[in-house]
Amino acid sequence: MEIFYSDNIMGTSLALTVEDSLHCARVLRHRSGDAINVVDGEGTMYECRITNDNPRLVVADIIAAHELWNSHPYRLTMAVCPTKNNDRYEWFVEKATEVGVDRIVPVIGGRSERKVYKTDRARKIVLSAAKQSLKALFPQVEEPLGVKEFIEASAGEADGGAGALKFIACCFEDADHPRTSLSDAVRQALAKTKAALPRITVMIGPEGDFSEEELHLAIERGFIPVHLGASRLRTETAAVVAATQIYSLF
Repeated sequence: MEIFYSDNIMGTSLALTVEDSLHCARVLRHRSGDAINVVDGEGTMYECRITNDNPRLVVADIIAAHELWNSHPYRLTMAVCPTKNNDRYEWFVEKATEVGVDRIVPVIGGRSERKVYKTDRARKIVLSAAKQSLKALFPQVEEPLGVKEFIEASAGEADGGAGALKFIACCFEDADHPRTSLSDAVRQALAKTKAALPRITVMIGPEGDFSEEELHLAIERGFIPVHLGASRLRTETAAVVAATQIYSLF
């Protein structure tokens, strides 16, 4: 199934982006009258018929619209510290998009080796991976935040009726706050909330893990400490494993 992208919906018609117009008309050789499928990145897939096959601007009439197409029954935020090797973080962005994630937030911790992260390439990777994996709703890649800043910004999201479930994956624990597996923690939290569309946040630390101060602040602000199993995982691997566990639960 071929999927194209449009950020220009015009009532009963739409225009593909410059890149997708070129791919559609020149590479795949679609012509006026051909049927194509187009997503808007906001959750809707459009069945369309091409009316203008110019490689610089393909225009199509909308035949049908399918909202929440191929969507998942949860909203997942992955707050992940950028890795020293940027390629590894981009691999996480690609795979998490394929699995199912709604928001990616690069967070900079006290032990982070990479203190600056530029989001332009990540957004391009999201676009490509979303189309490849048949997603109509593209995850948002936000500008970087400090770990403590992100925790404080999330403090207003309480568990319960609002359906906001928050977890922090770490490699250590103390007697007062034992870790449980992410899968078990999500199951237990879901049993307490009646939200039809639970909002889940998972934080993944840098190569050197979160600091004790960061972990304790997160716990004070409602995050549940979790682990992802017995293996010690790289940051990007842990992030993909976490996203996959959430996907599998639903």
